[in-house]
Amino acid sequence: MKRIILAPDSFKGTMSAAEICALQGEVIARLLPETEVRAIPMADGGEGMAEVYFRLLGGRKVTAVVTGPLGQPVEAEYTILPDGSAVVEMAAAAGLPLAGEVRNPLRATTRGVGELLLDAAERGIRKVLLGLGGSATNDCGVGMAAALGFRFLDAAGEAVEPLAGNLGAIQKILPPEKPLELTVTAACDVDNPLTGPQGATAVFGPQKGVTPECQPELERGMAHMGRMLENFTGKAIATMPGSGAAGGLGAAVLAFLGGALRPGIELLLDTAGFDELLEGADLVITGEGRIDGQSAHGKVPAGVGLRCKAKGVPCAALCGSVGPGAEAVYNCGVTAIFSAVQGVTTFSEIRETCRGDLAFLTESVIRLLQAR
Repeated sequence: MKRIILAPDSFKGTMSAAEICALQGEVIARLLPETEVRAIPMADGGEGMAEVYFRLLGGRKVTAVVTGPLGQPVEAEYTILPDGSAVVEMAAAAGLPLAGEVRNPLRATTRGVGELLLDAAERGIRKVLLGLGGSATNDCGVGMAAALGFRFLDAAGEAVEPLAGNLGAIQKILPPEKPLELTVTAACDVDNPLTGPQGATAVFGPQKGVTPECQPELERGMAHMGRMLENFTGKAIATMPGSGAAGGLGAAVLAFLGGALRPGIELLLDTAGFDELLEGADLVITGEGRIDGQSAHGKVPAGVGLRCKAKGVPCAALCGSVGPGAEAVYNCGVTAIFSAVQGVTTFSEIRETCRGDLAFLTESVIRLLQAR
């Protein structure tokens, strides 16, 4: 009897990781009815992480009304695990979907993330896993920090509104009177620094609405904030891997929360006991919406592939589309990459056909396995 493990990330905007597992499981059951299938929906720190931990470990879901990325109230959900810790996604309060069609990187805020952390602390939670991913923001986490009581002053000692467009005006950081009593570990799906050609603004800014016209201003503000954080903490925060995650929220976790950044996929694979599940497996199927050069840096396919490589298990990555640099994941243990998109199409069309496209692709891969 064959054994196949399904470990995909979500395909953003089309299908959740759980939906993908269900669809692929149906295809495998039809073609290989005697095969044992283990489905483990994945997340690397972005949307869906709290749901994945809830499915793995149980617990309960709670909601809080917090400030959204554009200042509007939003209802954000997070998971409280059986051990009393919480899994919180920054995207639940400051994610791109909450911004809709509006992209305003100069004013988008992470304030709601801080409000979620306060909500968790008020419920008696003392340990939080915070997912960094899918952000609409580029504010270096000053919005989050302000919600927690940090104050930002200009050269004249006047308060600076904590927004990305104002980072360059900040000359002094004052800590809150009452520190947040939370131990925070951030699940980080990238290793980008805060600034520079691989930094938050240059790499992730365009998807948040950063244009060539406003990018220099935002980059200067972020670089200035990096220097301010170094003065505040005595540490070179801006150069630390992952400090550029979620528009600089990674740096804020390090500087304002005294937290740690960990690869989100590694945390989840350990929680799921993935290495033990690989024993006796014939194939692992992973994937994400788009595989490109960034996928090799902390994303689900690379994390899963490396575990498979260590155990000598073939790993197929099924994705929606393939972008430049995708071949980098071959060095991370991925055996082969397959794309579901058929022909020239639009994202609206993909949303209509994605389930059929992925089912067809999964069947093609399983038929190849049958031929062994």
